Amino acid sequence: MTTKLALFDCDGTLVDSQANICIAMEAAFGDAGLPCPDRAVIRRIVGLSLVEAVAQLLPDADTALHTAIAGEYKNQFVKLRSTGGMLAEPLYDGIADTLTALEDQGWLLGVATGKSDRGLNIILDHHGLKSRFVTLQTADRHPSKPHPSMIETAMADAGASPETTVMIGDTSFDMIMAVAAGVHPLGVAWGYHAPDELAEAGARHVAGHAREIAPHLEAL
Repeated sequence: MTTKLALFDCDGTLVDSQANICIAMEAAFGDAGLPCPDRAVIRRIVGLSLVEAVAQLLPDADTALHTAIAGEYKNQFVKLRSTGGMLAEPLYDGIADTLTALEDQGWLLGVATGKSDRGLNIILDHHGLKSRFVTLQTADRHPSKPHPSMIETAMADAGASPETTVMIGDTSFDMIMAVAAGVHPLGVAWGYHAPDELAEAGARHVAGHAREIAPHLEAL
């Protein structure tokens, strides 16, 4: 029996978490005494591992400062959660039904994200989704996207091949990673990179709504 694996990015694909990401990044830059980039700029680096994301925001700074700001970003997230300051991180419209539809089609589900294990587990537990994914790949164990390591490990976990694996994400990082791993790249239009950027990065299709994902995968 052929194993089919549908891998999802998290932020910007499964959940809308941009507000909290921006709040934490602004606080981390403030702690370092630096002006924070505009929120539109912050949204563009969502999906990268944290130190790499900060490096994109501060290309002229050294690695020590990148690492320090990344560490403070994590601290700010913990503070937000502990004080009840987190804003809602809702599932995008139609995502829950899409996961069910894919399972009904025989797809195994996984996540490949730039989040940490802790951050991903909190999100999935909050939405009651964790048990639905057979493989969870995070920045804690892999190089940053677009390196294909997350997808390669996910396929090994699930027993899937590149020909029967799809990477679903909202950023060019996801699409480039998919191409590098030799899997099907499927973009989504409701996240943080524009559809034309996703297509340029290798997306064979860009879904305008979650309800388009299952029919597209059924045709593969």
